[in-house]
Amino acid sequence: MTRNASRPTDFTPRRFLSKALATTLAGTLMSLSLPALAADLEEIQERGYIEVATEDNYAPFNFIEGDDAKGFNAEMLEELRDYADFEIHQDILPWTGLLAAVSNDQYDMALTGASVSDERLRVFNYTPPYASAQHFAIKRADDDSISDVDDLSDKTVGVQAGSVLLSRLPELEAMLEDDGGKLGEVVKYESYPEAFADLANGRLDYVIDSAVPVNTLVDSKPDVFAKGPAVSGAGYVSWPIPKDSPELLEYMTDFLKHLKENGRLAELQKKWFGESFPDLPEKPLKSVEQFHELAGLDD
Repeated sequence: MTRNASRPTDFTPRRFLSKALATTLAGTLMSLSLPALAADLEEIQERGYIEVATEDNYAPFNFIEGDDAKGFNAEMLEELRDYADFEIHQDILPWTGLLAAVSNDQYDMALTGASVSDERLRVFNYTPPYASAQHFAIKRADDDSISDVDDLSDKTVGVQAGSVLLSRLPELEAMLEDDGGKLGEVVKYESYPEAFADLANGRLDYVIDSAVPVNTLVDSKPDVFAKGPAVSGAGYVSWPIPKDSPELLEYMTDFLKHLKENGRLAELQKKWFGESFPDLPEKPLKSVEQFHELAGLDD
Protein backbone atom coordinates (compact mmCIF):
# COMPACT_ATOMS: atom_id res chain seq x y z
CA MET A 1 0.00 0.00 0.00
CA THR A 2 1.45 3.34 -1.04
CA ARG A 3 0.19 6.31 0.92
CA ASN A 4 0.16 10.00 0.11
CA ALA A 5 2.70 12.22 1.81
CA SER A 6 0.08 14.87 2.61
CA ARG A 7 -2.45 14.14 5.36
CA PRO A 8 -5.79 15.73 6.27
CA THR A 9 -5.53 18.25 9.06
CA ASP A 10 -8.59 17.00 10.97
CA PHE A 11 -6.84 13.64 11.58
CA THR A 12 -9.97 11.68 10.64
CA PRO A 13 -8.88 8.03 10.40
CA ARG A 14 -8.96 6.52 6.94
CA ARG A 15 -10.76 3.20 6.86
CA PHE A 16 -9.87 0.32 4.57
CA LEU A 17 -12.85 -2.04 4.66
CA SER A 18 -12.62 -3.84 1.32
CA LYS A 19 -12.41 -7.62 1.64
CA ALA A 20 -10.42 -7.69 -1.56
CA LEU A 21 -7.92 -5.28 -0.04
CA ALA A 22 -7.69 -7.39 3.11
CA THR A 23 -6.91 -10.46 1.03
CA THR A 24 -4.37 -8.58 -1.05
CA LEU A 25 -2.64 -7.25 2.05
CA ALA A 26 -2.46 -10.66 3.64
CA GLY A 27 -1.15 -12.38 0.55
CA THR A 28 1.25 -9.88 -0.95
CA LEU A 29 2.27 -7.17 1.49
CA MET A 30 5.07 -9.19 3.03
CA SER A 31 6.71 -9.62 -0.40
CA LEU A 32 6.24 -6.17 -1.94
CA SER A 33 9.09 -3.71 -2.10
CA LEU A 34 7.47 -0.69 -0.49
CA PRO A 35 8.93 2.64 0.64
CA ALA A 36 9.92 2.63 4.29
CA LEU A 37 7.82 5.18 6.14
CA ALA A 38 8.21 3.94 9.69
CA ALA A 39 10.52 5.90 11.96
CA ASP A 40 11.99 5.94 15.41
CA LEU A 41 11.14 8.67 17.93
CA GLU A 42 13.61 11.32 16.79
CA GLU A 43 12.32 11.31 13.21
CA ILE A 44 8.69 11.20 14.41
CA GLN A 45 9.28 14.31 16.50
CA GLU A 46 11.10 16.04 13.64
CA ARG A 47 8.31 15.40 11.14
CA GLY A 48 5.65 16.19 13.75
CA TYR A 49 3.46 13.08 13.62
CA ILE A 50 3.32 9.35 14.22
CA GLU A 51 1.63 6.84 11.88
CA VAL A 52 -0.41 4.23 13.79
CA ALA A 53 -2.43 1.31 12.42
CA THR A 54 -5.60 0.26 14.23
CA GLU A 55 -8.58 -1.98 13.50
CA ASP A 56 -12.32 -1.56 14.09
CA ASN A 57 -13.78 -5.06 14.52
CA TYR A 58 -12.39 -6.51 17.75
CA ALA A 59 -14.53 -5.56 20.72
CA PRO A 60 -13.80 -4.52 23.40
CA PHE A 61 -10.41 -3.36 22.08
CA ASN A 62 -11.55 -1.50 18.95
CA PHE A 63 -14.97 -1.40 17.32
CA ILE A 64 -17.45 0.93 15.62
CA GLU A 65 -20.80 1.83 17.19
CA GLY A 66 -22.90 3.89 14.80
CA ASP A 67 -20.34 6.24 13.31
CA ASP A 68 -18.12 6.39 16.39
CA ALA A 69 -14.95 4.51 17.29
CA LYS A 70 -15.33 2.73 20.62
CA GLY A 71 -13.28 0.48 22.85
CA PHE A 72 -10.23 0.45 25.08
CA ASN A 73 -7.75 1.38 22.38
CA ALA A 74 -9.99 4.11 20.97
CA GLU A 75 -9.85 5.81 24.37
CA MET A 76 -6.15 5.09 24.75
CA LEU A 77 -5.59 6.77 21.40
CA GLU A 78 -7.27 9.92 22.73
CA GLU A 79 -5.08 9.77 25.83
CA LEU A 80 -2.04 9.55 23.56
CA ARG A 81 -3.19 12.61 21.61
CA ASP A 82 -3.24 14.56 24.89
CA TYR A 83 0.11 13.19 26.04
CA ALA A 84 2.23 13.30 22.90
CA ASP A 85 4.22 16.28 21.62
CA PHE A 86 3.41 15.23 18.05
CA GLU A 87 0.24 14.57 16.06
CA ILE A 88 -1.36 11.13 15.69
CA HIS A 89 -2.17 9.96 12.16
CA GLN A 90 -4.38 6.88 12.26
CA ASP A 91 -5.37 4.38 9.58
CA ILE A 92 -7.93 1.64 10.23
CA LEU A 93 -6.97 -1.63 8.53
CA PRO A 94 -8.42 -5.14 8.44
CA TRP A 95 -6.71 -7.34 11.02
CA THR A 96 -5.73 -9.70 8.20
CA GLY A 97 -3.00 -7.36 6.96
CA LEU A 98 -2.42 -5.03 9.89
CA LEU A 99 0.71 -6.55 11.43
CA ALA A 100 2.17 -7.20 7.98
CA ALA A 101 1.79 -3.49 7.18
CA VAL A 102 3.60 -2.52 10.38
CA SER A 103 6.36 -5.08 9.88
CA ASN A 104 6.94 -3.68 6.38
CA ASP A 105 7.49 -0.16 7.83
CA GLN A 106 4.25 1.28 6.46
CA TYR A 107 3.35 2.37 10.01
CA ASP A 108 5.35 3.27 13.08
CA MET A 109 3.37 0.94 15.37
CA ALA A 110 0.16 -1.07 15.76
CA LEU A 111 -2.19 0.39 18.34
CA THR A 112 -4.51 -2.58 18.67
CA GLY A 113 -5.22 -5.66 20.77
CA ALA A 114 -2.36 -7.94 19.73
CA SER A 115 -1.48 -10.99 21.82
CA VAL A 116 2.20 -11.66 22.42
CA SER A 117 3.56 -14.79 20.71
CA ASP A 118 6.94 -16.31 19.88
CA GLU A 119 6.46 -15.64 16.17
CA ARG A 120 5.52 -12.00 16.64
CA LEU A 121 8.36 -11.37 19.09
CA ARG A 122 10.81 -12.28 16.35
CA VAL A 123 9.51 -9.30 14.35
CA PHE A 124 8.33 -6.82 16.98
CA ASN A 125 9.04 -5.61 20.47
CA TYR A 126 5.95 -5.09 22.63
CA THR A 127 5.10 -2.30 25.02
CA PRO A 128 4.45 -3.39 28.62
CA PRO A 129 1.21 -5.44 28.59
CA TYR A 130 -2.06 -3.65 29.27
CA ALA A 131 -4.27 -6.76 29.47
CA SER A 132 -4.01 -10.41 30.33
CA ALA A 133 -4.28 -12.95 27.54
CA GLN A 134 -4.28 -16.03 29.72
CA HIS A 135 -6.46 -18.66 28.08
CA PHE A 136 -9.68 -19.98 29.63
CA ALA A 137 -12.23 -22.60 28.77
CA ILE A 138 -15.73 -21.33 28.02
CA LYS A 139 -18.54 -23.77 28.77
CA ARG A 140 -22.32 -23.71 28.57
CA ALA A 141 -23.85 -22.01 31.59
CA ASP A 142 -25.87 -25.12 32.48
CA ASP A 143 -22.94 -27.56 32.14
CA ASP A 144 -22.01 -28.78 35.62
CA SER A 145 -19.58 -31.39 34.27
CA ILE A 146 -16.73 -28.88 33.90
CA SER A 147 -15.24 -27.24 36.99
CA ASP A 148 -11.48 -27.79 36.64
CA VAL A 149 -8.91 -28.73 34.00
CA ASP A 150 -9.21 -32.47 34.62
CA ASP A 151 -12.86 -32.30 33.58
CA LEU A 152 -11.81 -31.27 30.05
CA SER A 153 -10.22 -34.65 29.33
CA ASP A 154 -11.42 -36.24 26.07
CA LYS A 155 -13.98 -33.47 25.50
CA THR A 156 -14.40 -31.70 22.16
CA VAL A 157 -12.89 -28.20 22.06
CA GLY A 158 -13.31 -25.35 19.58
CA VAL A 159 -10.57 -22.80 18.83
CA GLN A 160 -9.88 -20.28 16.07
CA ALA A 161 -7.63 -21.50 13.26
CA GLY A 162 -4.27 -19.76 12.99
CA SER A 163 -4.60 -18.08 16.38
CA VAL A 164 -2.12 -17.69 19.22
CA LEU A 165 -4.54 -19.75 21.30
CA LEU A 166 -4.14 -22.71 18.97
CA SER A 167 -0.35 -22.47 19.16
CA ARG A 168 -0.47 -22.77 22.97
CA LEU A 169 -2.85 -25.72 23.04
CA PRO A 170 0.05 -28.08 23.93
CA GLU A 171 0.04 -26.48 27.39
CA LEU A 172 -3.47 -27.81 28.02
CA GLU A 173 -2.49 -31.17 26.57
CA ALA A 174 0.42 -31.38 29.04
CA MET A 175 -1.83 -30.40 31.97
CA LEU A 176 -4.27 -33.17 31.09
CA GLU A 177 -1.57 -35.80 30.54
CA ASP A 178 0.02 -35.00 33.91
CA ASP A 179 -3.18 -36.24 35.56
CA GLY A 180 -3.74 -39.19 33.26
CA GLY A 181 -6.17 -37.44 30.91
CA LYS A 182 -5.92 -36.53 27.25
CA LEU A 183 -6.84 -33.75 24.89
CA GLY A 184 -10.03 -34.53 22.98
CA GLU A 185 -11.01 -33.64 19.43
CA VAL A 186 -9.93 -30.13 18.38
CA VAL A 187 -12.29 -28.34 15.98
CA LYS A 188 -10.86 -25.29 14.22
CA TYR A 189 -13.05 -22.33 13.24
CA GLU A 190 -12.54 -19.37 10.95
CA SER A 191 -14.20 -17.09 13.51
CA TYR A 192 -15.18 -17.28 17.14
CA PRO A 193 -18.90 -16.50 16.61
CA GLU A 194 -19.13 -19.84 14.75
CA ALA A 195 -17.46 -21.66 17.62
CA PHE A 196 -19.71 -20.04 20.22
CA ALA A 197 -22.81 -20.96 18.19
CA ASP A 198 -21.70 -24.60 18.11
CA LEU A 199 -20.96 -24.53 21.83
CA ALA A 200 -24.41 -23.14 22.61
CA ASN A 201 -26.00 -25.83 20.41
CA GLY A 202 -24.09 -28.64 22.09
CA ARG A 203 -21.81 -29.51 19.16
CA LEU A 204 -18.77 -28.62 21.31
CA ASP A 205 -18.05 -29.22 24.97
CA TYR A 206 -16.00 -26.05 25.41
CA VAL A 207 -14.21 -23.26 23.54
CA ILE A 208 -10.85 -21.70 24.40
CA ASP A 209 -10.37 -17.94 24.28
CA SER A 210 -8.28 -15.36 26.14
CA ALA A 211 -9.28 -13.56 29.32
CA VAL A 212 -10.73 -10.32 27.95
CA PRO A 213 -12.99 -11.81 25.22
CA VAL A 214 -14.11 -14.47 27.71
CA ASN A 215 -15.15 -11.82 30.24
CA THR A 216 -16.96 -9.85 27.54
CA LEU A 217 -18.85 -12.89 26.21
CA VAL A 218 -19.91 -14.18 29.61
CA ASP A 219 -21.01 -10.72 30.77
CA SER A 220 -23.11 -10.26 27.62
CA LYS A 221 -24.71 -13.75 27.70
CA PRO A 222 -24.59 -15.08 31.27
CA ASP A 223 -27.55 -17.39 30.67
CA VAL A 224 -25.75 -19.11 27.78
CA PHE A 225 -22.04 -19.18 28.64
CA ALA A 226 -19.87 -19.46 31.74
CA LYS A 227 -16.14 -19.03 32.38
CA GLY A 228 -14.31 -22.28 32.99
CA PRO A 229 -10.80 -23.10 34.24
CA ALA A 230 -7.57 -21.52 33.02
CA VAL A 231 -5.93 -23.71 30.35
CA SER A 232 -2.61 -21.91 29.87
CA GLY A 233 0.04 -20.02 31.74
CA ALA A 234 0.22 -16.25 31.63
CA GLY A 235 -0.41 -14.42 28.37
CA TYR A 236 -0.28 -10.77 27.43
CA VAL A 237 -1.84 -8.18 25.13
CA SER A 238 0.00 -5.01 24.16
CA TRP A 239 1.14 -2.87 21.23
CA PRO A 240 3.70 -4.18 18.70
CA ILE A 241 6.49 -1.81 17.65
CA PRO A 242 9.17 -2.69 15.06
CA LYS A 243 12.46 -3.78 16.60
CA ASP A 244 14.36 -0.96 14.88
CA SER A 245 12.44 1.67 16.90
CA PRO A 246 13.81 1.32 20.46
CA GLU A 247 13.29 4.99 21.36
CA LEU A 248 9.62 4.82 20.33
CA LEU A 249 9.25 1.71 22.48
CA GLU A 250 10.69 3.61 25.45
CA TYR A 251 8.37 6.58 24.77
CA MET A 252 5.25 4.37 24.68
CA THR A 253 6.46 2.57 27.81
CA ASP A 254 6.63 5.93 29.60
CA PHE A 255 3.14 6.78 28.29
CA LEU A 256 1.69 3.60 29.81
CA LYS A 257 3.57 4.25 33.06
CA HIS A 258 2.03 7.75 33.15
CA LEU A 259 -1.49 6.34 32.76
CA LYS A 260 -0.86 3.71 35.41
CA GLU A 261 0.41 6.27 37.91
CA ASN A 262 -2.54 8.62 37.44
CA GLY A 263 -5.08 5.77 37.63
CA ARG A 264 -6.43 6.20 34.11
CA LEU A 265 -5.13 2.82 32.89
CA ALA A 266 -6.93 0.89 35.64
CA GLU A 267 -10.07 2.95 35.00
CA LEU A 268 -10.13 2.05 31.30
CA GLN A 269 -9.27 -1.59 31.98
CA LYS A 270 -12.25 -1.92 34.35
CA LYS A 271 -14.54 -0.10 31.91
CA TRP A 272 -13.71 -2.22 28.88
CA PHE A 273 -12.29 -5.50 30.22
CA GLY A 274 -14.36 -5.96 33.38
CA GLU A 275 -11.27 -5.98 35.60
CA SER A 276 -7.95 -4.23 36.05
CA PHE A 277 -4.65 -6.05 35.80
CA PRO A 278 -2.34 -4.57 38.47
CA ASP A 279 0.21 -7.39 38.35
CA LEU A 280 1.16 -7.28 34.67
CA PRO A 281 4.86 -6.86 33.75
CA GLU A 282 5.95 -3.23 33.69
CA LYS A 283 8.82 -3.65 31.23
CA PRO A 284 8.63 -4.02 27.45
CA LEU A 285 8.72 -7.53 26.02
CA LYS A 286 11.67 -7.88 23.66
CA SER A 287 12.51 -11.55 23.28
CA VAL A 288 11.02 -15.02 23.15
CA GLU A 289 13.17 -16.00 26.13
CA GLN A 290 11.82 -13.14 28.24
CA PHE A 291 8.23 -14.00 27.29
CA HIS A 292 8.70 -17.68 28.10
CA GLU A 293 10.16 -16.83 31.52
CA LEU A 294 7.27 -14.51 32.36
CA ALA A 295 4.60 -16.90 31.08
CA GLY A 296 6.15 -19.99 32.70
CA LEU A 297 6.40 -21.71 29.33
CA ASP A 298 9.73 -23.37 30.08
CA ASP A 299 8.72 -24.84 33.43
